[in-house]
Amino acid sequence: MDLPALDWQFLYGRLSWSIVLATTVALLLPPALRQSRRVVLGLLAMACLVMALPNEASPAYWLVLAFQWPSGVLLGLCLLTLSRAWPGAGDVTPMPAGLAAVIAITGTALYLDAIGLLSLGMYYWGFGPFAAPLVALAAIAGCALAAVLGRARPHALVAVGALALFSVLRLPTGNPWDALLDPLLWGWAVGSLGIRGVLWIARKVRGTQPRIAPAAAAGTERFQ
Repeated sequence: MDLPALDWQFLYGRLSWSIVLATTVALLLPPALRQSRRVVLGLLAMACLVMALPNEASPAYWLVLAFQWPSGVLLGLCLLTLSRAWPGAGDVTPMPAGLAAVIAITGTALYLDAIGLLSLGMYYWGFGPFAAPLVALAAIAGCALAAVLGRARPHALVAVGALALFSVLRLPTGNPWDALLDPLLWGWAVGSLGIRGVLWIARKVRGTQPRIAPAAAAGTERFQ
């Protein structure tokens, strides 16, 4: 078992939580401000200053106690979200349905295993000295191939970055599961799927409603 250096872990924690905080605030802003490079850079600068405060004065201190460190995938998706403020970045969906489903299912299996309902030892397998790094390298190769072929390229590159960070510096915890998953990322995926499900049901319900006659429909326009 090879754990990351404490200095690198401390630096990663401060920087990663700064990016997550800046992304969260940016998503609460109106679209016009969210797509402004100056606003995004300002948010990042302020978040870094706040997270750099010493010891208990830094929100990162309490966030690490509650959630440990953001996974490399969460960090990458946050950067992907913020990058939409730059020209030519495109309007890429940070959490597509397929990725959300994989994260939700895998995270649920890990959490059920952690509390003993599955008893597979999935998380502890990630601390293996040989198998875990080899699987991480194989996953990097697969994601890199997907990126070259143009299949979900931004998200494949995010996974490559997260796994490379783990392979080189063992961040954030020395376990590949923590490089790919964390509670906030799992909650984001589950919430995204839940919202999609509600919207899908709403469309189905709307589609089964009887059509309104043109004369009656004209009278309802003022209420829409």
